[in-house]
Amino acid sequence: MKTNNIIKEIQELKEKRNAVIVAHNYQIDEVQEVADIIGDSLALSKYCADVEKDVIVFCGVHFMAESAKILSPDKTVLLPEMDAGCPMADMVTKEALIEQKKKYPNATVVCYINSSAEVKSECDICCTSSNAVDIVKAVKSKDILFVPDQNLGSYVAKMVPEKNIILWEGYCSTHHRVKIDELQKVKELKPNAKILVHPECQPNIVDASDFAGSTKQIIDYVAHSTQQEFIIGTEMGILFKLKKDNPDKKFYLLSQGLVCPNMKKTSLLSVYRSLADMKYEINLKNTIRLKAKKALDEMLKLS
Repeated sequence: MKTNNIIKEIQELKEKRNAVIVAHNYQIDEVQEVADIIGDSLALSKYCADVEKDVIVFCGVHFMAESAKILSPDKTVLLPEMDAGCPMADMVTKEALIEQKKKYPNATVVCYINSSAEVKSECDICCTSSNAVDIVKAVKSKDILFVPDQNLGSYVAKMVPEKNIILWEGYCSTHHRVKIDELQKVKELKPNAKILVHPECQPNIVDASDFAGSTKQIIDYVAHSTQQEFIIGTEMGILFKLKKDNPDKKFYLLSQGLVCPNMKKTSLLSVYRSLADMKYEINLKNTIRLKAKKALDEMLKLS
């Protein structure tokens, strides 16, 4: 099937199903083009909670579709590629977190949204990379058990030194592999470019950058900057929106390794098949969903 035909079929099926297509900033260009909304985890979470549609086609990874289902239990949530997972989310389990909580009974558990519904069900409050600093500041207790991203947790600890951040040993395999010598090399090649990175990168990368923030914060930074050149230190999918919104500015990827294989699994064809066959539907046990919803609701109150 030709691309134009697939897009036409998607639009027709979307109307038939009363569906909305949401896509993360890391999705491939073609998928972002057919999406009704593109954003980071926080923006998409808010959107899915309020959107008046029967079906949500979530072009992202498994934990994101789960979050949509948690917030919209009466809607049908579809994940076009069922095996689009997140290695970092898999680095923490509900059982392991329960054991860790026993070691720190007075700590508030702040859970990065990049985690399973089961893990969220054992947490006090969720956060995203957009609001992690504000969430931790707002938490009353001094001790914070931060799961699962040690790099985002380290960034938060630096920004909120009055808190005692207990880190989980998890990380995003895509951002974590960026090395300082790559940054130094590209900085030498493009000395006038601003370096913008995601806080999922290792602390030495964040420290050597000009700005660290979520995908939305990076997009906003570029939009309001008079600078003409930028070195981007997050997953390459963000370049689609950056280039589209800023055609007069130049962008360079910090590392060729900034590609998330799971985010790239979703294609136009899989979006079409998802709508045509109503797959793959995300379902959660109600006991897990309700407990996880408390953590997400606490986040949304403060966001």
